[in-house]
Amino acid sequence: RCHPAMLKCPLFFPDQVFGCSLQALCERERGTVPRFVLQCIQTVERRGTGSGTCLRCCPGPADEHLDLDDGRWEDIHVVTGALKLFFRELPEPLVPFSHFDKFIAAIKMQDPTRRGRCIRDLVFSLPPAHHDTMKVLFHHLCRVIEYKEENRMSVQSIAIVFGPTLLRPASEEGNMAMHMVFQNQVVEHILNQYSYIFPDG
Repeated sequence: RCHPAMLKCPLFFPDQVFGCSLQALCERERGTVPRFVLQCIQTVERRGTGSGTCLRCCPGPADEHLDLDDGRWEDIHVVTGALKLFFRELPEPLVPFSHFDKFIAAIKMQDPTRRGRCIRDLVFSLPPAHHDTMKVLFHHLCRVIEYKEENRMSVQSIAIVFGPTLLRPASEEGNMAMHMVFQNQVVEHILNQYSYIFPDG
């Protein structure tokens, strides 16, 4: 169930954040990672990444925003739910539609060296806003995994939570169940190979 505080969140940003193009949002903010994403991550890491199954919670309405210093947001699950909601509501996902088939083809490669190099190159080829936001998000998720004994969020668990959200096909036709398997595998691979994919991260 959605956390009740998600239904009462106060307005924080005067401009639209949820449902806005990642590229447009970053251009508006004159950066390459949305401030909302940075603030959510900083809040979670400040309060601790070992808090329960914090990334599994259900987010609330997409047309409301967060004031993370408001007392109603003391529950870390609300903040992590909003972070998930932000990525779920992107009109084009973190992995752009133009890259979806390429990532799926790469994760299917049998040769692990070739697979790793191909996925690294695909990540490098992402538009700056998508690349830099992915780098920041996955760095945070890797930190969450460090506390898996406390929060029960393993690499596999996070891949299941974020796979269908971070990359999805432009059309939902075809075998969605099979797509989901590979979507999760792509996220799992990037988490496991973070230092190789983002060597300066």
